[in-house]
Amino acid sequence: METLKFKPEGWNNEVTPVDERNLSHYIERNETLQGLVKKCDNDYNLYVSFENGLTGIMPRKEVEAINVEDSGLPRINLCTGKVHKFVQFKIKEAKEEDNNIILSRKEVQQEALEWIKNDLKEGEVVTGIVKSIKPYGAFIEIGGGMVGLAYIEDLSIARIKTPYERLNIGQKVQVVVKSIDRNNGKVILSYKDTLGSWEDNAKRFTAGTKTKGIIRETEKNKNGIFIELTPNLVGMAEYQEGLEYGQKVDVYIKKIDDQRKKIKLLIV
Repeated sequence: METLKFKPEGWNNEVTPVDERNLSHYIERNETLQGLVKKCDNDYNLYVSFENGLTGIMPRKEVEAINVEDSGLPRINLCTGKVHKFVQFKIKEAKEEDNNIILSRKEVQQEALEWIKNDLKEGEVVTGIVKSIKPYGAFIEIGGGMVGLAYIEDLSIARIKTPYERLNIGQKVQVVVKSIDRNNGKVILSYKDTLGSWEDNAKRFTAGTKTKGIIRETEKNKNGIFIELTPNLVGMAEYQEGLEYGQKVDVYIKKIDDQRKKIKLLIV
């Protein structure tokens, strides 16, 4: 089941219209809005421009609810890194005397954290944007600035050497919630579980036909070579010398064994 209560920042690349006519409406309804950060000042406050010359100011203390220092303030790089990026926020206050609007991304994160701790369920499908990639996995924002982790083994059925073989920073994806730590709100995600089952992927191929594949692993004892046909489907061919990881090859499908979930291939 897919849940869409929260969406990642920048999912729709749209700025919420904010002007004098709707300010009180947004404040009264406590709505979550989205804007583009224009600059970060020397005190690491963020600025968002609105219509008719209005400016939204997000004080440093309102930028982040999760990754904060002992002082309660977010790290400097978390503030400077938001420039020219979409952020979600709530309007805390509107000061008529200087046309400044006080914004809080922190309140959105706190709301999203409560959603994760109390309402989000394991097995649900959520939308996400890849925020950063490490050798061990990908950090994916799933809404309101909250980020989950998809370990490399949860990105692909076929063994891959780097998450970059499946994902790129900024890529929009759907992911399955694999586990949730209700105490701290940490979420483990699975990308491969959205790519279809073995049966779903195997239906796309027919024994006795040719297709293309990618070398993913060779058996240490030279029993065979694992070849990726799709991101969630791997077959095995007899071992051959001179083939390298990541090499693209043409293969002939000798047999599809639905019961054992195995596919026998021949490199041609």
